[in-house]
Amino acid sequence: MESLITTNGCSRHKALTGMEMLIGLMIGMEMMVIEVCLRPCWIHLLIYLGNPSVGCCQCHMVSLALIGFFLAWRIQHPNPEAMWLYVMSIICEIWFAFSWLLDQMPRISPVNRSTDLVVLREKFEMPSPSNPLGRSDLPGVDIFVSTADPEKEPPLVTANTVLSILAADYPVEKLACYVSDDGGTLLTFEAMAEATSFADLWVPFCRKHAIEPRNPEAYFLLKGDPTKNKKRGDFVKDRRRVKREYDEFKVRINSLQDSIRRRSDAFNAREEMKMLKQMKENETDPAEAIKVQKAIWMADGTHWPGSWSIPSRDHRNGDHPGILQVMLKPPSSDPLMGGGDQDKLLDFSDVDIRLPMFVYVSREKRREYDHNKKAGAMNALVRASAILSNGAFILNLNYDHYIYNCLAIREGMCFMMDRGGEDICFIQFPQRFEGIDPSDRYANHNTVFFDGNMRALDGLQGPMYVGTGCMFRRFALYGFEPTKPDKTPQKDAEAEALKATEVDYDFDVNILTKKFGNSTMLAESIPIAEFQGRPIADHPAVKFGRPPGVLRTPKEPLDATNVAEAVSVISCWYEENTEWGTRMGWIYGSVMEDVVTGYRMHNLGWRSIYCITKRDAFRGSAPINLTDRLHQVLRWAIGSVEIFYSKNNAIIASRKLKFLQRLAYLNVSIYPFTSFFLVVFCFLPALCLISGQFIVQNFNVTFLVYLLTISICIIGSAILEVKWSGVALEDWWRNEQFWVISGTSSHLAAVVLGLLKVFMGCETSFTPTSKSVREDVDEAYAELYMVKWTPLMIPPIVIGMVNIIAIVVAFSRAIFAIVPQWGKFIGGAFFAFWVLAHLYPFAKGLMGKRRKTPTIVFVWSGLIAITISLLWIAFGNPQAGPGAVQGVAGGGFQFP
Repeated sequence: MESLITTNGCSRHKALTGMEMLIGLMIGMEMMVIEVCLRPCWIHLLIYLGNPSVGCCQCHMVSLALIGFFLAWRIQHPNPEAMWLYVMSIICEIWFAFSWLLDQMPRISPVNRSTDLVVLREKFEMPSPSNPLGRSDLPGVDIFVSTADPEKEPPLVTANTVLSILAADYPVEKLACYVSDDGGTLLTFEAMAEATSFADLWVPFCRKHAIEPRNPEAYFLLKGDPTKNKKRGDFVKDRRRVKREYDEFKVRINSLQDSIRRRSDAFNAREEMKMLKQMKENETDPAEAIKVQKAIWMADGTHWPGSWSIPSRDHRNGDHPGILQVMLKPPSSDPLMGGGDQDKLLDFSDVDIRLPMFVYVSREKRREYDHNKKAGAMNALVRASAILSNGAFILNLNYDHYIYNCLAIREGMCFMMDRGGEDICFIQFPQRFEGIDPSDRYANHNTVFFDGNMRALDGLQGPMYVGTGCMFRRFALYGFEPTKPDKTPQKDAEAEALKATEVDYDFDVNILTKKFGNSTMLAESIPIAEFQGRPIADHPAVKFGRPPGVLRTPKEPLDATNVAEAVSVISCWYEENTEWGTRMGWIYGSVMEDVVTGYRMHNLGWRSIYCITKRDAFRGSAPINLTDRLHQVLRWAIGSVEIFYSKNNAIIASRKLKFLQRLAYLNVSIYPFTSFFLVVFCFLPALCLISGQFIVQNFNVTFLVYLLTISICIIGSAILEVKWSGVALEDWWRNEQFWVISGTSSHLAAVVLGLLKVFMGCETSFTPTSKSVREDVDEAYAELYMVKWTPLMIPPIVIGMVNIIAIVVAFSRAIFAIVPQWGKFIGGAFFAFWVLAHLYPFAKGLMGKRRKTPTIVFVWSGLIAITISLLWIAFGNPQAGPGAVQGVAGGGFQFP
């Protein structure tokens, strides 16, 4: 039996039946403890089946019984000849089983959702007798773009992201874009100024010809016929003109650094001449050194208040005043059609040429304050935007994640404005990436997580917040709980903004400014944001609604008072003695502030939604170099360890966090610890081969039948996974390979570094990950073949070399043994080859494009691997004498 629920026509979701979920759970149990697979939870997404037949149900019932018999057999048949191997394998299997349960249990209630944009438009934007102009009744959306280092994060990429936002298909007067430049650089500032200038041409062009995607760089790099589905005769002429203007725009962006340097040198030379002239007029000895600050100058001849290339007091990274510039003022509420005069580059006579509000923000930084990295920058944007635009919803994007689908914001709004939407804290969109090598060697697409894990969590309290591509309810970010059912207004009652005490009884409205800061404007904006974020009260199921049409009233224009107040709330001292970062906004104290922030909202009783659109909502870039990828995973894993040892551990969560959702968050904080057991498990084949023993005493028929049957189940489960989640088989295999690579390198290091940070206060610094932005097709994947040494490579190299040495040693022993035991050799060699197959992408990454590996890799890894092998040969077998090691397989083979 299936259930199809349509809520208000804006969103639909299809839930699987209880029988389907039970069958799926049985499928997953097939890999619980089998040591053939390096990861007992290989079948992450295989627990859900659509419309399974009765025969399939019976098949999985048999599989479940088989697993039970196999576990019982393993416990009842230890290996007394090698109890140490048996105990090691059992300990690993127990942990893998525990990890598997944490991974699989939250997936028993998957949900698929879809939206209806036609209904959304008819309900909120269609002209009517009460709305003859067709003004939108949708709430406002503030979009945050974060950047910090123009060298690691090219301004051209940020500018293209901003252009895609300004051209998004959403009511112009309801949209506002904020760029957070946490480095405070003039390069980023002037790049954003250039972007606003080019937006005058680009945005109307996109609206006129329905351009997709609305990132100019991505659009002009599209392959295929650009005239497809284009009906206007002037499209080719317009496109040619815009392409030429965009090329000039890129040249200006790329030359900004040199132009700023030349301008600053000229102004600094002028200041030196003025000082020299004054010294001559004052008859000062000209032999004295002329000391002039090497300042960075703006085009208007004033000092740039942010950081300078040659640091100076109050002008360095981490020590500069706050900067806020409204580059595009809020537009009017009525459309403004472009003229057809010849002064314009293109004919926009029937196109709305208005642009959304655009603001550049660089928060104040002082050396004596802890600025809390990205989380602190995001909270500064929350406060500044509350005063300037106060959008009821906030969409945050990284500098390189642009809007690929111009309707993405409307897709998310379908859920927020639907019945029950008042309890949704955020809408998480999947992350999609460009510039990844075709084989996706290091699983950068991460489709198993985004297309499987996150979709499964959507059936609980919702997916986790993963850092970008997320639309927040501003009121939820303020740390309030969701609306209470017992506060449901009576029928025909007038909707009003909630008071703070109606949402959180421990929150006294009289001390609002104390907890949010001393800004009265910010305090006054809170109930307004709550009210505007409600769905329309047109159905009894809407607990807290707003009357239709109240958001069609034009906003008051900005004035100097608003801008001055916005500058004050981004000061470094504003958060002192407030709850920013502890109870409200982005939460501080972890490098994974995204997961912690989402956890805090779920812990208050909010729920979230996973929105998968037919056309990707957002696209970004990812590091394709092995070293950068390992460091990225290291940062995530350290954050998980921090969460486990903090008050954000799901074990101590409130009762408002559902049990299965609690397990999902617990799994996020525990998964790095699996690295210890994974490393041991990867060494087990080598230990078996060198010692001549195995994890089972004999390869009898029972064990082989179990092994064969469960292997068949694994293959069937893989097919079911591909069928349900849509994950390609190659992507699934790449995910498993990189799980082993990262588990034996980054995760292992993360546990050590995380423990040092938690218990000894040793901080680990991270810099923004560099990402390739090459335009030449031949050089598109050049970063993939770069070999940059990092200590994270040592463990997987050692594992690979030890297993290779073990295979050679065991094979030599089997050949020269009087009574060779080929069965144990084949069993151990099979497991060893399985380990090496998982490490194959890692080995290719070490070879680079020319298959050359740095000498240091072979020197260190070879020494370590050979030393470990020889020590084991010398001391590992208690039956061996001081001068020789007697092989178990024969008795006549000896090492001199």
